[in-house]
Amino acid sequence: MPKIEIDGIEVEADAGAMIIQVADKMDIPIPRFCYHNKLSIAANCRMCLVHVDKAPKALPACATPITEGMKVWTKSKTAVDAQKSVMEFLLINHPLDCPICDQGGECELQDVSMDYGRDVSRFTEQKRVVVDKNLGPLIATDMTRCIQCTRCVRFGAEVAGFRELGATGRTEYMEITTFIEQNVTSEVSGNIIDLCPVGALTSKPFRFRARAWELDQFATIASHDCVGSNVYAHVRNNVVMRIVPKHCEEINEVWLADRDRFSYEALLHEDRLRKPLMRKTHKMQIVSWVEALKYATAGIDLVIKNYGAEQLGVLASPNATLEEFYLLQLVTRSLGSPNIDHRLRQQDFSAQEHAPLYPNLGIRLKDIENLDCLFIIGMHVHKEQPIAALRIRKLAKKGAKVCMLNTVHFAANFPVAADICATAGDLLGPLAGIAKAVLTLKNIADEPAVHKLLANIQSTTAEQQIAELLVQSPKTHLILGMEAQMHPHASQLQLLATYIAAVTGATCGVFSDGANAAGAWLAGCVPHREVGGKIASKIGKNALEMLQEPLKCYVLYNIEPDFDSVLGQHALESIAAADFVVVISAYQSDALLEFADVFLPIAAFTENQGTIINCEGTWQTTNAIVHPFGDSRPGWKVLRVLGNLAGLTGFNQDNLDEVTNAIKTQLQPTPVFPMWHLALPDRLDLNTLSGIIRIAPIPLYAVDNVVRRAAALQATEDAINQPTVHMNSNTAKHLQVSAGKTIHVKSPYGKVKLAVTIDESIGERAVLIYQATMSTNYLGLPFSVVELSV
Repeated sequence: MPKIEIDGIEVEADAGAMIIQVADKMDIPIPRFCYHNKLSIAANCRMCLVHVDKAPKALPACATPITEGMKVWTKSKTAVDAQKSVMEFLLINHPLDCPICDQGGECELQDVSMDYGRDVSRFTEQKRVVVDKNLGPLIATDMTRCIQCTRCVRFGAEVAGFRELGATGRTEYMEITTFIEQNVTSEVSGNIIDLCPVGALTSKPFRFRARAWELDQFATIASHDCVGSNVYAHVRNNVVMRIVPKHCEEINEVWLADRDRFSYEALLHEDRLRKPLMRKTHKMQIVSWVEALKYATAGIDLVIKNYGAEQLGVLASPNATLEEFYLLQLVTRSLGSPNIDHRLRQQDFSAQEHAPLYPNLGIRLKDIENLDCLFIIGMHVHKEQPIAALRIRKLAKKGAKVCMLNTVHFAANFPVAADICATAGDLLGPLAGIAKAVLTLKNIADEPAVHKLLANIQSTTAEQQIAELLVQSPKTHLILGMEAQMHPHASQLQLLATYIAAVTGATCGVFSDGANAAGAWLAGCVPHREVGGKIASKIGKNALEMLQEPLKCYVLYNIEPDFDSVLGQHALESIAAADFVVVISAYQSDALLEFADVFLPIAAFTENQGTIINCEGTWQTTNAIVHPFGDSRPGWKVLRVLGNLAGLTGFNQDNLDEVTNAIKTQLQPTPVFPMWHLALPDRLDLNTLSGIIRIAPIPLYAVDNVVRRAAALQATEDAINQPTVHMNSNTAKHLQVSAGKTIHVKSPYGKVKLAVTIDESIGERAVLIYQATMSTNYLGLPFSVVELSV
């Protein structure tokens, strides 16, 4: 570790470190624009020039490595004169529009110019003007302000993995632009707003809505996926004005997914429930909380008296807090019903008794970067888990091997060593082939049950390639995504992946649905387990059974069945046939208003406090940073009062901490990463379906009732291009259709008319039709046979 001296202070530093990195650790400020510790070094702004002993001129601190005995001055006359000269050069073409710039008050250029800028400009020539670019509905541009630091360009190329921005021209004619006037469509594109040191790239939904000094900042947790990104909410007058990332190196580093950044728009959506609603004389009317709660408890009690407690079913959003899950299952089980579930997008529950204590990734998020091999099963990585995809990209860039098994050749933002596209949605066959190849490579001959299970499996060359990488790599991990968890053979996929991990010495885990599936399992919001994983005394119906075998009474907790259930519109029809339906939600929908008996408005994620447990098992607190909308109430308070009105015990908590402590007292010490119990099935249900199979991923901006109402997100290409039939050219030729033509799609649940999109990433005997959209909800379960006709 060489010793250097900065501003007279001697320090030891890592060999090869740059001057600016050492100075930052010493809290010695050096001005900069292009340098960012998460991006490559460009050294093109020159604002960080410093005086280095024996150097003939000032040197850029970001691109000058330290050497033994080096002496650096950051505030000498040589350094300051150089920095002031660069500042003057950067400002010659910069517009004087700070009073109307959204970056005003938090602008790096403003801050640095206060120390290094002149009070009078010597530049009298005409300033250049750059035409603004349309980058889509999320990012506003004022490119005349751009100082060509290229942070946005480097972010796309190096971090996001999609180089959507670049530089054209030279000298003062240089411009940052997109390729052939395209939009920026990356699912993490909003990060360039944070990276931009000036007002060239700003948030379009936030544009001209508030100034930085008017905002109060509060920390909370994003609640749309199981990563649990740390965020700051900026609030003015009890309104969330914007969401920005909070630095958390262990989870989301300094980045944020667009759905976490822009979903706040839905907080004031016209569908927000302001007051309790109750059906009176066949019409929904506004009522008091007391009347609505009494009506809800009386209606549930009447159904139980007439039909029995087994006719009560409770379906919950996987985004609820740990405390809400706990009280919800306590109400349900205290009423005598075991029917409670949050797994609305799952259709195979046959091995649920072998599931771990809670669904988890199996390793820390930050440890993904240290793997030698990663095998991804059933997951469109950067669309399903945008923040985790950034770590996987870093892993791949280091030279580690990433393998994928999917039903579609999903585009990846990282190099892929091996990629298998399963024919007709059959993930189990290729995974069994990989298991058979692993068995052969490891020369395992003493497990007759396994040999019998895989006896008729023949491994392909691609399957053998993945098996070799899994066996040969020291640090290997297997991840199952949502496509694998929604699959009809989900249980066998999970058990087979666990077996492969056990044989190869790898780890294995899942990216679960929603923000808090781990909390739902720990709190007992599943029909076969109670709090802390205790086996339930009475096993209830799972979510699919509750909807396929309609019950007399339903309680819907912050869900919209037609969008959040794997059954789509059929789920809504089952619930509509019930005698009594209670909706506890932050939103109303036209569909639920048709038949629900009572609506109880609860707080949204920025208005509610509670515990969120992410995919690595980290407990985090989401904070109530604004007052609840209208007359809504925090969900845990609504459930507590429901329990009291129903005459149940265990609902006398005065504050949220009492609820949390009640859960903790029932939790036993558990492994950090509980695994699936290794219990392979007697046989493999390989795909024998004939015909064309429908693959049905969940759209990026349709995962929950919040993002579905965020206007800017719904205007992105990811949202507007969903309701079509994606098929390869061979399938289109066989059906005699072309791109843009309308085609009839019929499933066992219903039929729709959709336009055709030609997509060569789709395999043979398959079409991709997204679920959770208004146009496709009538098709029901994914991985079912569909009939296509012109």
